[in-house]
Amino acid sequence: MSKLEKECFHCGQPVPNGLHHVVKIEGTPREMCCTGCEAVAQAIVDNNLIDFYTFRTDKSDKAENLVPAELRELQIYDDDALQKTFVRAEEGGSIREASLILEGIVCAACVWLNEKHVRAIKGVLDFKVNYSTHRASLKWDNEQVQLSDVLKAITNIGYHAHPFDSGKLESLQKKEKSAALRRIAIAGIGMMQVMMLAISLYIGDSSDMSDNMRHFLRWISLIITTPVLLFASRIFFISAWRDIKRLKLGMDVPVAIAMGAAYLASVWATITQSGEVYFDSVTMFTFFLLTGRYLEMVARHKAGQVAEALVRLMPAVATRIRDDKQETVTVSELELGDTLLIKPGETIPADGTVIDGVSSVNEALLTGESLPLIKKIDSALIGGTVNIESPLFMKVKKLGDSTILSSIVRLLERAQSEKPNLARVVDKIAVWFVLILLIVAMTVFITWSFVSPSDAFWVTLSVLVVTCPCALSLATPAALTAATGALTEKGILTTRGHALETLAKITHIVFDKTGTLTHGQLVVSKTTLLGSKKESTVHSLAAGIESTSEHPIAKAISMLSAKPDMFLDCVSTSGKGVEGFINETKYRLGNKSYIKEIAGAFPKNENDQGVETSQVYLGCEGEWLASFTLLDEMRAESKQVVHALKEQGLKVTLLSGDTQSVVDGVVVSLEIEQGLGGLLPEGKLQYLQRLQAQGEIVAMVGDGVNDAPVLAGADVSLAMGSGSQLAQASADMVLLSKSLEQLPEAITLSRKMQTVIYQNFSWAVVYNLFAIPLAATGLVLPWMAAIGMSMSSLLVVLNALRLKN
Repeated sequence: MSKLEKECFHCGQPVPNGLHHVVKIEGTPREMCCTGCEAVAQAIVDNNLIDFYTFRTDKSDKAENLVPAELRELQIYDDDALQKTFVRAEEGGSIREASLILEGIVCAACVWLNEKHVRAIKGVLDFKVNYSTHRASLKWDNEQVQLSDVLKAITNIGYHAHPFDSGKLESLQKKEKSAALRRIAIAGIGMMQVMMLAISLYIGDSSDMSDNMRHFLRWISLIITTPVLLFASRIFFISAWRDIKRLKLGMDVPVAIAMGAAYLASVWATITQSGEVYFDSVTMFTFFLLTGRYLEMVARHKAGQVAEALVRLMPAVATRIRDDKQETVTVSELELGDTLLIKPGETIPADGTVIDGVSSVNEALLTGESLPLIKKIDSALIGGTVNIESPLFMKVKKLGDSTILSSIVRLLERAQSEKPNLARVVDKIAVWFVLILLIVAMTVFITWSFVSPSDAFWVTLSVLVVTCPCALSLATPAALTAATGALTEKGILTTRGHALETLAKITHIVFDKTGTLTHGQLVVSKTTLLGSKKESTVHSLAAGIESTSEHPIAKAISMLSAKPDMFLDCVSTSGKGVEGFINETKYRLGNKSYIKEIAGAFPKNENDQGVETSQVYLGCEGEWLASFTLLDEMRAESKQVVHALKEQGLKVTLLSGDTQSVVDGVVVSLEIEQGLGGLLPEGKLQYLQRLQAQGEIVAMVGDGVNDAPVLAGADVSLAMGSGSQLAQASADMVLLSKSLEQLPEAITLSRKMQTVIYQNFSWAVVYNLFAIPLAATGLVLPWMAAIGMSMSSLLVVLNALRLKN
């Protein structure tokens, strides 16, 4: 290399004469040999990966070693083959959508910052962040911007994003929870120790404690508080610094200022042996705020599991028929038009139609229909439902995002992404509260700098400490914690912080039917004798012939007798019934036409009506023996609960996937105002949204997976303890007692809790109205401010604890 040639700082190759590609690295301009090296080096700088240059031992001639691992990981996501696993793309177009996980979100300001920053990128069509789940929905034009570019942009503002992956999400959540618990433990232990020392110092100020002992206790407090501030409180300072860099005022800004100022002032007072110390305030602030964050995180994790639980309804593998041979393949390998074999007990892996076979399919998880449906040639099959009796051959019509199950997932995500009005109002109030608080503190400092410069810092610190939003931030969580504890003892689990606050304001309550107002299990409600045999005899015959079947109707029939008859050569015919032999006499149990084939004409017109009735018949050669009326039994407490809710001034509506005639029977029986049947999940959600558009505050009570979107879309939702895990994950509250009896009491308690919250907020406001002027005028010393703040917080907590009684 000649002396005129320069070496590329990135790859070490010669820089051709006449080229000028420069990247400023750690303040020094560095020459690059080409636009490729310039782009990579600039990306390294932009993504704060300078350590790549600091710690490298030599320049490599391998291309893969010239790009940091972090950047290579992001670029991998641009691969079209990989994107098929998590990206939805319009056929033949460049518009793509993906779900991402965002790490580092701590408040609504983080959501606003990410949305504004990413939407400004050319080619990004839409970007929405769900604060509850920390999941983001991204829509972009792949011809204008690559996915890795968007991920890099998010990294540039201090956050980390990656495609949604259930395994990685679970790992991240465990890591986040573990770290939060460690911070709470450090803060809690530190708070208890420092508070004991603080009490000794407070008592010592009015007694004959020696100066040496006072200084010793201060140094011990400093030693204990330091790890609390550096470890447990670190997240508040990181968040505050990120907000300040982006010219945003999040709630962590005044918190960090108060903690930092109190700690530094206390350190100075300890070293100089003058002034007051506030180590107890620092540790207490940290503990209470971390506890609130932890409760919020647990609720967020619960909400984030909903869509993933829906996805898990789909099986991992399927049996495909090709060239008259069976092969087991993963669901991702399936193609439109494939022929699949669905064995009894297997979950259907895609949407399609039956091309051969007859069987019953349980669609309760998706449609709410409590009875299995008969499927035969040309019948539609829904992915995620379960084949019960006989093998079915199906042709695949829809895969992946086109299936009904995927549409339910999208409905759920959309419902969850819509912020309630209360959340938006609180966000706005929080920003103004922080701004006003900082303005007041700055004004006090400037004023005292002219009046008495030596007192300016201490007076300002008193203002920050006395107005630290501890009581304000505890006003709602303290009441929620007390109320949720009381409800848990009664068998009602609250899974989200806003549930009880919203429950107190509801004007309308919507019930699902199957598994909610009813038990969701078939029982024989009536036996009608049609022949010469006694009731005990027909019960033994019916229970015996159904004893080997797993069909829900068979299970109900088999409970009729503890000593069923023994049948030989039992054969089940899908959609019709079952037949067997005793002493060479043929018996059948099933529908009317099936029995008629051996028993002859039906003797009389029996048409027993009830709530969700189903008639099955028993007969033998030449004789009709009995008919059995089955129904989904109403919960004993349903009518009483509906009556109690109406007495509380609530409107009651029933929504169900069952037929309108069945729903009408329940409406009359329970004296419900309105009931709608034949609704799919989307129909339920649309009806609920119409109620909300009319100004109603709606609570939804359900138990099935099909209720997940409407549970998420309701203002507040409750799931039955006996219902599906998904419904419980979707709901804000779960009735662990498996009974509706506690529902009216929960509403009563939530209204009492609302009163306590108003009292707490009123106290916080009144306290600040009195405390701020006193602190600003120098009448409240910092140690008084710390005690005042502590007493204010204690009063809020004690008031909330009244709900336990």
